[in-house]
Amino acid sequence: MAHQPYRFPQARIPERGSGVFRLTVRNAMARHDSEMKEECLREDLKFYFMSPCEKYRARCQIPWKLGLQILKIVMVTTQLVRFGLSNQLVVAFKEDNTVAFKHLFLKGYSGTDEDDYSCSVYTQEDAYESIFFAINQYHQLKDITLGTLGYGENEDNRIGLKVCKQHYKKGTMFPSNETLNIDNDIELDCVHLDLQDLSKDPPDWKNSSFFRLEFYRLLQVEISFHLKGIDLQTIHSRELPDCYVFQNTIIFDNKAHSGKIKIYFDSDAKIEECKDLNIFGSTQKNTQYVLVFDAFVIVICLASLILCTRSIVLALRLWKRFLNFFLEKYKRPVCDTDQWKFINGWYVLVIISDLMTIIGSILKMEIKAKNLTNYDLCSILLGTSTLLVWVGVIRYLGYFQAYNVLILTMQASLPKVLRFCACAGMIYLGYTFCGWIVLGPYHDKFENLNTVAECLFSLVNGDDMFATFAQIQQKSILVWLFSRLYLYSFISLFIYMILSLFIALITDSYDTIKKFQQNGFPETDLQEFLKECSSKEEYQKESSAFLSCICCRRRKRSDDHLIPIN
Repeated sequence: MAHQPYRFPQARIPERGSGVFRLTVRNAMARHDSEMKEECLREDLKFYFMSPCEKYRARCQIPWKLGLQILKIVMVTTQLVRFGLSNQLVVAFKEDNTVAFKHLFLKGYSGTDEDDYSCSVYTQEDAYESIFFAINQYHQLKDITLGTLGYGENEDNRIGLKVCKQHYKKGTMFPSNETLNIDNDIELDCVHLDLQDLSKDPPDWKNSSFFRLEFYRLLQVEISFHLKGIDLQTIHSRELPDCYVFQNTIIFDNKAHSGKIKIYFDSDAKIEECKDLNIFGSTQKNTQYVLVFDAFVIVICLASLILCTRSIVLALRLWKRFLNFFLEKYKRPVCDTDQWKFINGWYVLVIISDLMTIIGSILKMEIKAKNLTNYDLCSILLGTSTLLVWVGVIRYLGYFQAYNVLILTMQASLPKVLRFCACAGMIYLGYTFCGWIVLGPYHDKFENLNTVAECLFSLVNGDDMFATFAQIQQKSILVWLFSRLYLYSFISLFIYMILSLFIALITDSYDTIKKFQQNGFPETDLQEFLKECSSKEEYQKESSAFLSCICCRRRKRSDDHLIPIN
């Protein structure tokens, strides 16, 4: 009997149409769909984190946002420079008029303020003469002024001067006997002098009981009046002129009762719409050109705002897709570091800048058309927006490794620097309060908390050290010795220790970033996911031209909504 070879049992192949066959096909299709979904997500993530140039090579897509940001930088900077030159004329006109008013209404004004006040008087005769001098100058204003000034109405819709005096209600004082009897309730008396009263000859108002001042209980005398003026220098810049209302106040301060009356002059200038302007020439045409330019800036910023908002929305969609996929496949959430990578802070910066530019441009157009006069708010909006626009340029420099060191160092050192500043700030505040309460009566730079903080900050930066030491009044030996201990300890602590540690924190972050650039950054879950190879995708090893061809072929227009533009 011949030997028969052993036959292995053959695997049963499911027959087409059977339940096992359908289950196998369904599992294969599900596995294939899952792999395709993963590869699609990986493609979208890779594309999201590409630079504009890499995106152009991958999809032949023109970087519109990059070109728009470059155009916006030029437009916004040009707009700011033009507005700055115009605003410079406004500031110069206000300052020149304030100086002119001080020379017109303050008797014996030397041209330089003595301190935070303009000038001072020391005798009763000088006080009376200074008050009457200001009133007479107001009356003769049209005959003596060199500017385009006229009388304005005050809060009561009356033209003239308003003179008010504050004094204690009643009292007697005998310093030689060290006797004082006074009621500290303050009374306020006011009198209004219109042009008719000032035109009387002889001037009866000087002899009224109101101007009989009892200086031992007098607190202050306040003279207030309004003037109107027109700024004609803007015509030379081919702009419409501005109409101003100057709210002037002269205060004779005797609250200290020290034998010295300080005279303060304050002029608050407000720009108002001129009621009737008839100017012939090319000024109106130039204004129209500027308005058209501002409107074009608004359009550019609106386009930038829409594109950046769209990118943020698409990035959030991609972030949600990645979270769901990671949780479904790996059964754990994505770390916070990877999640924050989807929030592009540069886009937020650009959106804020665009909003401020749009609002500021609208205000500028209204100011140019003389419908609004809020120069300060417009300056803040346009200035801040231009700052943010130029800071945003760093984002595109960050694609180059040589320039990216600054951004990465700032990001790495910021948390440590903030914690360090919080601790150092406690010491700084302690020195601020101590210097204010101890050295305030003996040093001009320590009179109030604001000046103390500024003085100490200057000392940290090595500014004005000798003057701070030298200006301490040596009236009290104890305070003088304390001031030396105070200043030496502050300078030694902050310059040699705290400032050195502050620099060391930044240097340490810089060294860490340099090592990472040489040896590679620590890989996160997101980076490991992007590095996974696929048997169906080998375009990473191909040239950039072949990469561009593959991307352009594999992508469809129906998939564009899945890809955020970074």
